Amino acid sequence: MVSISQIKKLRGETGVSITECKKALAEAKGDSVMAKEILKKWGQDFATKRAQKKVKEGIIESYIHQGKRIGVMVELHCETDFVASCNEFKKLAHELCLQIAAISPEETSLFSQPWIKDETKTIKDLIDEHISKLGENIIIKRFVRYEL
Repeated sequence: MVSISQIKKLRGETGVSITECKKALAEAKGDSVMAKEILKKWGQDFATKRAQKKVKEGIIESYIHQGKRIGVMVELHCETDFVASCNEFKKLAHELCLQIAAISPEETSLFSQPWIKDETKTIKDLIDEHISKLGENIIIKRFVRYEL
């Protein structure tokens, strides 16, 4: 049996719905590490399914690094204006700007880069997690990085 505290803890760590956390913990027989892997797999599967949905809304996020020698702009798209205006989507756009400012994406594919805040995840993993959390397809339409 999975306890409420286990579900709350997993939800706090992943941001995934309580129902999905409960299902993952039940499938993992209470093992939170295994439950996280299950949620990750489910998120990737969900992202693959959503990839065919049209993205007609979004935001443009910008970031100027301290010292004003590096600047980034990212155009991030989603399916609805509701998601485009939510804080979680805006936070993702900002995280992408920080990533691009920190590691020049010309060196490697942006999607395959390890995320600077958690090197166990790639940028693709980060986007897939947000697709799963927000329930919509999300794509980086374009980005630009300026450096003096």
